[in-house]
Amino acid sequence: MRRAALHNLGCKVNAYETEAMQQMLENAGYEIVSFEEEADVYIINTCTVTNMADRKSRQMLHRAKKRNPASVVVAAGCYAQAAGEALYGDGAIDLVVGNNRKKELVTLLEEFLEGRREAALLDINHTKEYEELTLSRTGEHTRAYVKVQDGCNQFCSYCIIPFARGRVRSREKADVLEEIRRLAGNGYREVVLTGIHLSSYGADLKGENLESLLEAVHETEGIQRIRLGSLEPGIVTEDFVKKISGLPRLCPHFHLSLQSGCDDTLRRMNRRYTTEEYREKCALLRKYFTDPALTTDVIVGFPGETEEEFSRTEDFLREISFYETHIFKYSRRKGTRADRMENQIPEAVKTARSSRLLALNEEKKRAYGSRFLGKELEVLLEETVELEGEKYQTGHTREYLQVRIPGLGLSNNQIVSVKALAVLENGVISGGR
Repeated sequence: MRRAALHNLGCKVNAYETEAMQQMLENAGYEIVSFEEEADVYIINTCTVTNMADRKSRQMLHRAKKRNPASVVVAAGCYAQAAGEALYGDGAIDLVVGNNRKKELVTLLEEFLEGRREAALLDINHTKEYEELTLSRTGEHTRAYVKVQDGCNQFCSYCIIPFARGRVRSREKADVLEEIRRLAGNGYREVVLTGIHLSSYGADLKGENLESLLEAVHETEGIQRIRLGSLEPGIVTEDFVKKISGLPRLCPHFHLSLQSGCDDTLRRMNRRYTTEEYREKCALLRKYFTDPALTTDVIVGFPGETEEEFSRTEDFLREISFYETHIFKYSRRKGTRADRMENQIPEAVKTARSSRLLALNEEKKRAYGSRFLGKELEVLLEETVELEGEKYQTGHTREYLQVRIPGLGLSNNQIVSVKALAVLENGVISGGR
């Protein structure tokens, strides 16, 4: 029996694909082992979102070959797609499997092992086919991520993903529902719909959009919670929000991508909305949902970002009061317009700006958590942990606040009601029954 080890780099979509590839290998008779063990085959699902991600991808590929020089090392995913033929001359890499060929992994691998194939790479920018990968279980035991969309048509000036993932492609609704029914049958209580550009779901399907998909998923028996991955502001219209607010299983947790709170910076980023439009979207979500958790992403140190522009972003974040802000220092990515822009920001300035926003983020997380003190919270129990000699069960509310519950002693993967007693230093809720 051949031994295979997989390693994922990158986003939730990559993680979903990595688990799907693992299950394909298991079904083909491979023994799955830890990436730190000696294996016959190593598969690295690579990321290319930044130059640093490229470097980490190369490092993992070389580390695998060093661990077992006789092994077959497979470079899959976004870096493999973006780098293309440049990887073929790398002695540490035996097989290159681009995006939209992962479903063929077992066949491609067997052909390579039999000496009938050297490499596999599809020109992703010329395909309209959605690659159908499926899961029956995930690494988490209560929550399952379900990929429903791939590709992006936006071409933000800092982003290489449209070149690595191709144009928008949506998964057929029937296939999504079949997978979710299978996951529900295997005990999962919560699903998270995810994609590279989730808001564009259905753009290439007749009569379908994210709203219609949500309505169908909502009717799936056994699923008690539905979450959405990252949304673009454009999808948040009054009609959309009003309709989805009528779906009681949909969690009031919305990740609305921002990137900058300054209109001048947004224009350079090619983000296609203004701060005023974004402000209106947040107001709509708060109009139809009670205390929704609004989270976002922000890039600091984008080329040309002045101190005044950064201050506008800081003020905007303070005004909107997100539950959580994911802060990234701008990283140059070859092949993007932003990489060629003048006035690149020094690393020290990026670090200082990032630190300011991280402090603000901690302040806002605690402020949001304090709104729930004394209230009854529905918590999906996920795991048991031991802290300072005492056991706790932890889980998340519908808003995705983490709750630590002492002395509960119940089985995980069930929803319980607890009262919020305190806000912890890291911004999560501590609950007691």
